[in-house]
Amino acid sequence: MERAPSATFLSIATLTEHKLQFHKKSKDGSGKCDAEHTSNRNDCVIGVVFAMSASDKKELDRKEVLGFGYKEKTVTVTLENGDQIEAAIYYATATDSALNPYSWYKEHVLRGARENNLPHDYISIIENIASLPDPNMDRHEQELGIYIQQQ
Repeated sequence: MERAPSATFLSIATLTEHKLQFHKKSKDGSGKCDAEHTSNRNDCVIGVVFAMSASDKKELDRKEVLGFGYKEKTVTVTLENGDQIEAAIYYATATDSALNPYSWYKEHVLRGARENNLPHDYISIIENIASLPDPNMDRHEQELGIYIQQQ
């Protein structure tokens, strides 16, 4: 994991009363991910819980620009085995429901969901989210270029 080298996979987890949104305002003009609190017990966000060193967490906070568009909160998530644990998540503080992600960003989210074997129904929800072409073609190519390097 480039942004947090010490990160180790713990489990797939479900966060209830939240919904995956792509409405976080980004400096590039697109929408980024957010786990929006809804209070609806039928809503959930499914993702991965990682453990990481305190120094990597501090660096991740810096790279995610914690405090500028994102804040952090502790939530209770349910692991695949049914256990519940507390986990820290970032949540968006500056949102716009009219935003969509760039196609390369949506591809990052989809690849992460597929690589971690999230449920097919959940992946389908992500696949159906509208995305936009990035007007900055260099950024688009750079972002998707990481997958060519991995092959």
